[in-house]
Amino acid sequence: MRNKTVNVAATSRVVIAVIVVIIIVIAGAAALSLSSVKSTTTTTSTPTSVSSTVAPPTSTISTTSTTSVTSTSSSSSTSVSSSVAPSSTLTVDEALFDGYGASPFPAAFFLTGTNWWLESVYQTLTTDDGNILYQNGTVIAEPDLAVSWTASPNGTNYVFNLRNVTFSNGDPFNCYQVWSQWYSVWWDEGNASNFMTGYPIFNFSNVNFGLSIVDMMNGTGIVKPSPQFLSIMENNKWPFSCPNPSTLVVNLKAPFAFTPLVFAQFAGVMVDSQFIVNNGGFGTPATGYNPTFDTLISPGTGPYIMTKYVVDSYEEFQQNPNYWGNSLTAAQLQVDPYLNPGHYKTIFVYWKQDDLVRYTDLSTGAAQIATINTQDWPLVQANPSKYGIFTIPNQSMIIEGVGMNTLRYPTNITLVREAIVHAINYSDIDNSVFLGEAAPLVGPEYSAFSQYYDLGNLPPYQFNLTLAEQEISQSGINTATLAPLDFDIVAGCGVCLSGATVIQADLGAIGLPVSVNVIPPTELGFPYVAGYGPYSTSLNYSQQEAQFTWMGYPSYAPNAPTPADAWLAFVNDQGLGSDYANYGNPTVQACVNAWTTTNNQTQLVNLCTAAYKQIYADVPYIWLASPKLAFASGSLVYSKSAVSSFLMDPSFTGESTTVILNTVVPAS
Repeated sequence: MRNKTVNVAATSRVVIAVIVVIIIVIAGAAALSLSSVKSTTTTTSTPTSVSSTVAPPTSTISTTSTTSVTSTSSSSSTSVSSSVAPSSTLTVDEALFDGYGASPFPAAFFLTGTNWWLESVYQTLTTDDGNILYQNGTVIAEPDLAVSWTASPNGTNYVFNLRNVTFSNGDPFNCYQVWSQWYSVWWDEGNASNFMTGYPIFNFSNVNFGLSIVDMMNGTGIVKPSPQFLSIMENNKWPFSCPNPSTLVVNLKAPFAFTPLVFAQFAGVMVDSQFIVNNGGFGTPATGYNPTFDTLISPGTGPYIMTKYVVDSYEEFQQNPNYWGNSLTAAQLQVDPYLNPGHYKTIFVYWKQDDLVRYTDLSTGAAQIATINTQDWPLVQANPSKYGIFTIPNQSMIIEGVGMNTLRYPTNITLVREAIVHAINYSDIDNSVFLGEAAPLVGPEYSAFSQYYDLGNLPPYQFNLTLAEQEISQSGINTATLAPLDFDIVAGCGVCLSGATVIQADLGAIGLPVSVNVIPPTELGFPYVAGYGPYSTSLNYSQQEAQFTWMGYPSYAPNAPTPADAWLAFVNDQGLGSDYANYGNPTVQACVNAWTTTNNQTQLVNLCTAAYKQIYADVPYIWLASPKLAFASGSLVYSKSAVSSFLMDPSFTGESTTVILNTVVPAS
């Protein structure tokens, strides 16, 4: 994550990545130094002898943005209506602020955000079958703006056939738009070869992109490229090339079998590059991304048009009458549900910070869908006939866990880390923190990818207090004189705080004192916690970073829905971020590297089986669970009288924390 004003580099994508101040992630950006004064709220445990627990064509719709509105925070509702909304209008109460508002850049620049517009306004090159995904966790790549694709026999070349569609202002979507977007972002981000969500699969050594090419894009240069610009875009020696407007060629430096799924979110979200360039451009390496688009609404290809953005308050969406997918058949939409034209003429998404306000809106009909967390969860559970709950299958791509700083004393001692994972009462955490809705986990792989998950059939770490006490004794540390271990939790993350508090009490039972420190979002990064920037940079701060770091906020979901994702993130000593444990090992790195260098599945599985065993023995992480509620201690809740079903994003909330607007189906 990265703070909007503090520019902390990292490539981790977290399930809930935004509170009042947004923690952003830009792959390849250099981390800036943070304040040396640490502002925290701290609770320090006293070691005890027993464990304690804590509970298309041009649209005529006008688009506007407003910059000063007071957001609802505690007691009053600002919804459109105090009664049940008509079927032509949908109102959603979102707990998390869409920090970039109207901007499509959370996708283009791999910035974490709630991205309320995902798929509904800005669509992706590829997607997966959302119905199957949320039924049993199975990932199946499906077309979106790329209608089909083929791969070369050696796996290093992909050809994507693009749909002949337009953005809502009439600009064509084509390969020239994709080419301009990707190279502009790559250039702006400092020419990082793994700029695309941290996947190091491209070779940019032959690329010469800069201001002279940007100048060629101005005016109508992308929509009607000059012969000189065309010759550059047709250059097949570059990673991305356009032999014609409807064909995108992607060259990899080595085989990567899951390439289509890399374009299912973030970098695969397509913007109107011509519109962007003509309104100030994407940005520059010196200035970073262009903030103009935080409030300037830009066109998309999707079934809705964003018609108003009121800063810190709400976004309004109107159905796009010229959406290219209006003619899709029911059978086509069953396979590709994210292409649905939508069922509501107007949709409002409001940011409301207070859980009771959101529940009140839902209960009175002022909102039809709302995020409900621990505070009001009993009220939802008590009314099963009135409310529906969005749940995640046991096999998913969401991880709840804690990174243990393997470079700072005493969590740099393997026996100490072993004692920690054996001292934790996982059943207690499942019930008191995850509300009884969680599945066991053996990381690092996401459980959705069964063919690569838990290679070696290792059991989850078990609560065994006697064993934990033995391991602490054998470790040689003196718990009587040990300074409290830091567990830094970002303000606003309720599930992180409640989970940390339970862990604090459990570790107190084996004599390990823990300070749970509530830190502001501006300190969620170096030098306070690991994982929010490159591993190589984190090493410089390892003795300052907390011994414990919660993975994500409040959970971790993937940068892209591939089985390589977790390996490239959590245990990669060459990665751009998300190694919350400062962990690296040659046996493990061999597996990490194999994901993007070989198509030999037998070799890959053998390397990763060895890596799995090494990670299990080294214990760099506390693997807590795969939550079944979308936000671990809460979820999206809907009024059954108004809504029958909907989907969240194509990677288990990996990019958007709210409902995918065009998938909401009204109650019959």
